[in-house]
Amino acid sequence: MSLNAILNAESVAVIGASKNETKRGYQTIRTLLDHKYEGTIYPVNPKEKRILGLTCYARISDIEDDVDLALVATPAHTVPSVLEDCGNEGVSGAVILAGGFGETGEDGKNLEDRVVITARKYGIRLIGPNTSGMINCHANMNLVGMRDVPKGDIALLSQSGNMALSLITEAKLKSQKGFSYYVGVGNEADIRFHEYLEFFRQDPHTRAILMYVEGMRNGREFLQQAYKTTIEKPIVLLKSGRSSTGKRAAGSHTGALAGISEVARSAFERAGIIVIEHSDELFPAAEALSSLPPIKNNKVAILADGGGHATIAADVLTDLEVDIPELGAATQTKLREILPAAATVRNPIDVAGGTDSDPTIFADCARIILQDPNVGGLLMVGLFGGYGIRFAESLAMAEEDVAHQMGKMVRARRKPIVVHSLFNSEKPHPLSLLRYYNIPVHDSVEVACKTIGVLAQYGRYLTSYHAKTNFVFNWAAKAKSDCSAIIAKARSENRRYLLEHEAKRLLRMHDVSAHQDELARTADEAAEIAEQIGGEVVLKIVSPDILHKSDAGGVKVRLKTETEIRKAFKEIMASVQRYRPLADIRGVLVAPMAREGIEVIIGTKLDDQFGPVIMYGLGGVMVEILKDVTFRVLPISPNSAKKMIDEIKAAPLLNGFRGIPACDKKAMRRLLLKCSEIVESYPDIEEMDLNPVIVHEKGLSIVDARIILKSKKCG
Repeated sequence: MSLNAILNAESVAVIGASKNETKRGYQTIRTLLDHKYEGTIYPVNPKEKRILGLTCYARISDIEDDVDLALVATPAHTVPSVLEDCGNEGVSGAVILAGGFGETGEDGKNLEDRVVITARKYGIRLIGPNTSGMINCHANMNLVGMRDVPKGDIALLSQSGNMALSLITEAKLKSQKGFSYYVGVGNEADIRFHEYLEFFRQDPHTRAILMYVEGMRNGREFLQQAYKTTIEKPIVLLKSGRSSTGKRAAGSHTGALAGISEVARSAFERAGIIVIEHSDELFPAAEALSSLPPIKNNKVAILADGGGHATIAADVLTDLEVDIPELGAATQTKLREILPAAATVRNPIDVAGGTDSDPTIFADCARIILQDPNVGGLLMVGLFGGYGIRFAESLAMAEEDVAHQMGKMVRARRKPIVVHSLFNSEKPHPLSLLRYYNIPVHDSVEVACKTIGVLAQYGRYLTSYHAKTNFVFNWAAKAKSDCSAIIAKARSENRRYLLEHEAKRLLRMHDVSAHQDELARTADEAAEIAEQIGGEVVLKIVSPDILHKSDAGGVKVRLKTETEIRKAFKEIMASVQRYRPLADIRGVLVAPMAREGIEVIIGTKLDDQFGPVIMYGLGGVMVEILKDVTFRVLPISPNSAKKMIDEIKAAPLLNGFRGIPACDKKAMRRLLLKCSEIVESYPDIEEMDLNPVIVHEKGLSIVDARIILKSKKCG
């Protein structure tokens, strides 16, 4: 169902309307009247006849006309019965203000479930509960009560009313930009984040989407919708809760490492979302992306009237992975012609006092710089806007002329300009003129850098999104019957784990190079198998009751002679029986000793918000100590597989060092993609750990493989 009838409601019933000025049921009606809401307002309260000059109805059923939207400003326990009344009258949607639902514990969760069941019974769509409300700025439908919300083209989605108030206040004080909508998403009991994205993607009043997120009910559908949206409109997001993963799974290394910050950040960025770490950068990023063209080539020039700010800006932009290219010879020559001999013209450009008596030199420099084909955008740092304050009042007119010229340059050349000014807080008119032309101005060098940095980041995404996954799983697309039979056998034995040789057999059936280890039930069989393999071998216990073999003393390595093998077999059996006397022991796996190389880990697990994810990093016994890993939401593309290998800190080890040859990165990429394929093929898989995988100069060896199944069979 479209959200249009709710977010563009032509009539609103305020259930819980009040004459008490401190109550939301009064404040909402007052704001709707003051803002000249274009629709019809119906106060509902059985104790009142009129409120603020409007007829008050005892119940919603007394309203003769159709009602699009109900604002429910009554206590939490009344909400189910209120929705029953709304449903009987054909109300399309409801905004539930009250808290006391799923965010408070089990009783609140039960109440929230009742609310959702009632709403779905009648086809009512819900915003909230536990929401500050919603605002449609272009229809003057303010159901929050915030005064003087600036109208514009940024849609705001927030799970915090205070964050929304902060962002709206920042827009009023520091910008000429405003909002198309504000929605307090609340608990997402019904309408989810991805549904709002779909609406705003199609909304003609919205050019950018700004989000503050604390939790998300359906992360995968959000990513799928974000992937579609960011191609057309930018999304800026601040995700709180980075300090605690809230997730631990004892079953595997992967489960123990998958934190919300690592998974969420990589997933959001792959969907084209601009992820912001600091709240003071959130609105500036949205302001720039809604107003300015993205930087197409990731190259920014810095124009400064002092070396200090230029150096800081260069450092910050480099940290943001933005290129600061040397200007072309022709560009440098033209700059030399108008700047003093002490000026630096390579990039960053320092005018070295050349603008002190004539600020219009800034406009001349900006024009020359933006004409350079190697420059995608311009960051100006320093005193601009304050020359009329710092040096002489007569210079203010020249600065105003510069502002007009730079505004026209952005429109003509489709290259963005962002300005840092020490005098921003004094609000000089030249800086107001820049904002009139949608050129952002900031008093922090770091925020100014982040602002132009997000324009470069968005530009990078728009040139590469076609190489990324759309986060859609084609379940069981490449499933093989023999592999399904392996999983079915484990299910028939009430096992949630595939035995190691079963897991490796499944890998081989998907064309993954894994040793065909043999199962020995006696010391004689182990010795015979080892003789057939030749060379050094490894013995490993096979038991559905023992997941971590080393902890049980169930692994012996570098065995060569028959005597060593027989002795190792007996020691493993004795150790395992001491560790877990009642364990179901299937035998001992005999495998060739892997060649030396670099140890890495690949693992998959189910993330609560995003579903299947994959991890890659430095492997072996140090994985949980060093935690040099990276995550992606599955499925992954070849481009993602390459980036995963290159972005861990230990990546240089794979390139070869001190006489050790480079490792086979192509084999690693193939293995990552095969793991993605396997998880997509078998919905029963909950986790998969390949640790260690030893990468050689050519090829790789999967030393250990674990596959954990979901607790309940997938239908």
